Amino acid sequence: MADARPLPAAKQGSPLRLFAGLPGGHLGLVSLLVGLLLLFAFLVPGFLSVATLNSFMYQLPLLGLLSLAMIVPLMSGGLNLAIIATTSQSALLMVWIMGTLAPPGTGGSSAFLVILLALAAGLLLCVLIGLLTGALVAYTGVHPILVTLGTKSLIDGVSIYLTRGMALSGVPDAFAAAAASTPLGVPLIFLLLVAVAVAVGVILKHTPFGLACAMIGSNPEATRYSAVDTGRVLVGVYALSSVVCFFAALVMIATFNSASADYAQSYLLVTILAAVLGGVDPFGGFGTVTGLMIALAILQLLSSGLNQFGVSTYLTVAIWGATLILVVVAQTFAARLPARFRRRK
Repeated sequence: MADARPLPAAKQGSPLRLFAGLPGGHLGLVSLLVGLLLLFAFLVPGFLSVATLNSFMYQLPLLGLLSLAMIVPLMSGGLNLAIIATTSQSALLMVWIMGTLAPPGTGGSSAFLVILLALAAGLLLCVLIGLLTGALVAYTGVHPILVTLGTKSLIDGVSIYLTRGMALSGVPDAFAAAAASTPLGVPLIFLLLVAVAVAVGVILKHTPFGLACAMIGSNPEATRYSAVDTGRVLVGVYALSSVVCFFAALVMIATFNSASADYAQSYLLVTILAAVLGGVDPFGGFGTVTGLMIALAILQLLSSGLNQFGVSTYLTVAIWGATLILVVVAQTFAARLPARFRRRK
């Protein structure tokens, strides 16, 4: 039977799968997280404090949601380079609607209705971008990198042209207050990250759609012979990725109290770094949201700890890249050791 074909050699025994399983697969990531936490606690007095925890919960959501938007196409063997552009344009649209129809000072039911209208428009825009991108990937045969690079350039160009590269502000007081709220002492934007992460994790691991994504990422040819409508699934992959971008847009507005086409541009490659560090196979088919979230915690912990030493944020990004290289090299050697022992025996 076609669906019984063996996976390609690149999929079998991939060293990146060492961190992908449960529970032992995440042991290395958790150990690294705990080790960094203890190291910074020893080197930086007062690092283990409520202030550090609050900073962590405010800084992680935007990068976390963008990484979740990236992991969905990665699981299918694709890539979405338009996640930042989609997020920024959705945020710009929502801020423009709110600032035009309900400027600061507007209260009552009018502001509430305008906020709902803005949220609906932002979500609809993300869905349309996702459907268009998915259709191009699924039915043209063009590689996802080229398709999403094109959509990224198109979306960024439109956003910059319409705003002249300027940031838009004018968020209603009601929206700003809700975004800055802390239910039970936890920032609302962090709770949003947790909720979206749980939802994406359930979709990818416990639904037929998620199984089809993994199958396409593992062996697209075998998937086609398994009565799976791969085109329809791929459209859904990029639509889901763009829907997650809508939630990232909400966090972007809440974080900056404005929107701009330039916000979060440096996060694009970091989302891929976090996914691969978390055990997602860049060839597709394997990975977990749990591993991604632990990897994000590691990267944010590195950023917070190095910031205490006055290290430049630009150098922090370089250290993130070096961390990824070290982890991948370590995984590769770990995967080769058992084979060498078998040869000696």
